Amino acid sequence: MAEENKKQQAGKQPKPKEDLKKKIEELEGKLGKEHDDYIRLMAEFETFRRRSAEDRLALVSSAAADTIEGLLPVLDDCERAIALLEKSSDDAAKEGTRLIYDKLMAYLKTRGLEVIEARGQKFDTDLHEAVTQFPASAPEQKGMVIDVVQTGYKLNGKVLRYAKVVVGA
Repeated sequence: MAEENKKQQAGKQPKPKEDLKKKIEELEGKLGKEHDDYIRLMAEFETFRRRSAEDRLALVSSAAADTIEGLLPVLDDCERAIALLEKSSDDAAKEGTRLIYDKLMAYLKTRGLEVIEARGQKFDTDLHEAVTQFPASAPEQKGMVIDVVQTGYKLNGKVLRYAKVVVGA
């Protein structure tokens, strides 16, 4: 009878090795899922961090662009004053105005501002805005910028203000 009880108990008890293998597989599956979730979370966080930094830079850049754009009329006034003073005999006024313009321009260049060279260049709609067309005196002047009405500027390679030009027709 004792042998029968041992056989019954042995039949009822699950095999310990199979039980452990199932538990190990189950735990490995859970661990793999947790690891995958962790990797995804880290990737999302890295993306969030990068986007936040880009947004911050864009905000600072936008503020700088607005400020510099506000100073462009001052540059225009300085250019007009220099042009008017060229006809004058007041050397101190010429020198002072030129000095102010040069200092302001040097500072703005350190911030990424650059003048769009237009006079004598081929008309380019990516850089120039045609105000009017003027009959060209020579065939090689057709499609070329004859005169600049308002200077154009780029800020860090992007057009801040298009150059307003007269084009030869």
